[in-house]
Amino acid sequence: MDLSWSHQFLTRRRTLAAATGLAAGALLPPGPALATAAQYTNPVIWQDFADIDVIRVGDTYYASASTMHYSPGAPVLRSYDLVNWEIAGHSVPVLDFGAKYDLNGARGYVRGIWASSLAYRPSNRTFYWLGQIDFARTYLYTATAVEGPWNRLTTISTPYYDAGLLVDTDDTLYVAYGNTTISVAQLSPDGRSQVRTQEVFRTPSGVGTLEGARFYKINGQYYIFLTRPANGQYILKSSSGPFGPYTMRQVLLDLRGPIPGGGVPHQGGLVRTQSGAWYYMAFVDAYPGGRVPALAPVTWTADGWPVLQLVNGAWGTTYPSPAVPAPPRQVTPMTGVDTFDGTTLKPGWEWNHNPDNTKWSVGNGLTLRTATVTHDLYWARNTLTHRIQGPTSTATVQLDHSAMRDGDRAGLALLRDSSAWVGLKRDGGATRVVMVTGLTMDSNWNTTGTGTETASAPVSGGRVWLRANADIRPGAPRPGTFSYSTDGITFTRLGPAFSMGNDWRFFMGYRFALFNHATQALGGAVRVTRFEVSTP
Repeated sequence: MDLSWSHQFLTRRRTLAAATGLAAGALLPPGPALATAAQYTNPVIWQDFADIDVIRVGDTYYASASTMHYSPGAPVLRSYDLVNWEIAGHSVPVLDFGAKYDLNGARGYVRGIWASSLAYRPSNRTFYWLGQIDFARTYLYTATAVEGPWNRLTTISTPYYDAGLLVDTDDTLYVAYGNTTISVAQLSPDGRSQVRTQEVFRTPSGVGTLEGARFYKINGQYYIFLTRPANGQYILKSSSGPFGPYTMRQVLLDLRGPIPGGGVPHQGGLVRTQSGAWYYMAFVDAYPGGRVPALAPVTWTADGWPVLQLVNGAWGTTYPSPAVPAPPRQVTPMTGVDTFDGTTLKPGWEWNHNPDNTKWSVGNGLTLRTATVTHDLYWARNTLTHRIQGPTSTATVQLDHSAMRDGDRAGLALLRDSSAWVGLKRDGGATRVVMVTGLTMDSNWNTTGTGTETASAPVSGGRVWLRANADIRPGAPRPGTFSYSTDGITFTRLGPAFSMGNDWRFFMGYRFALFNHATQALGGAVRVTRFEVSTP
């Protein structure tokens, strides 16, 4: 089904005010009764990973998430305990879906990788990623290891909106998808084409919108797990096969979440541990940081329906840790220092749209050569982004600017549809460090403001340290602050606090962003020798 873009905004309304009450659920005792066991704290990842699909292969858990216009797309996360996660790779190496994803005459903001699906097929020991792009067609990528290489297996003309991919016990591939009207498609044995598709469920008008399908076969029953954006979760069950008929039950509605000021946990996936315990990983609307994963245990009724385990009538802030085997190693932290050694970027980095690969390199630092002549950061190619760690974190960049040219602009931004940055302006042979705010877009993602300089200071020499601190807790005042240093030790605050926006419609949360673009002519460059994200 090809749903219009305006319809998508209407069906993905976000109700960000946390509410109390639950339609169905079981209660766990409050905190003291849980204190005897090791516990985890929600959110399990305080970074922007939305529309989670989560699976287990052997003793390892994997999850995939939405990335919209960022490239590479569809990150694959890895964990050994469902609580501690690392970024292992990306399922979509490049957004080769049209020139707009290259910032070449058009822009792909808030398009690209929406809710998609990750699955593993034991028969050929292969991972599958499946997702629709621009409501036009579906793409399927495969890899034998999540680190890659990932390769496109096929393109299918049916756009499987918000798809859930199921590898059945007989090795058949099925896809559940749709918005309000839910359909199931069967793929060919090689996964390259559609064999059939059929409507299996039409959402009752009293429920509203259902989407975000996840498809499971559990104890011989078929389940389609669906979200009611942005405050509910429902599940369909069939005892008669993947094409139904299905009956529906509510899993949660208007459930108070674990992030103060955040929304209702929804739109994620179910996963079973090695010992047979079940968990639900959802996301919480928590702008300006984005959509943040939270984890809760699930039990099942005697007649085969999932029941979310609650703490004091809410999604718990803490739960007993999953009982899983000891991990083979510690996962790689999502914060820390990157000196850009080696020959490739680490998987925590994603470009704003596809980069011009002739204009950047790594090894002894990250070199960013100017790739665009523009006064608009939203049009500048080769802006490299990193998720912000919540609830508050600080990014510090060591920058060699000795090869900048007149008219060049380089620095560290807090990037979203309302942005600000600290960085360098090179004009008339002189270099200044500046704080710029007022970079804005409208609701169609057209630029409405290219920025206003609010503070500056002269700098000499060839190195500078830039720092951005971001408080991404929902609510007011959501400040971002900037500072700089000429020795890496003493930092000077520059400019006023920037209030980060918390409107949901851009979907992605704020990111730290490294950029270098020209306003006069190409040829200049900067080198980032160190990037660090730290938490208090």
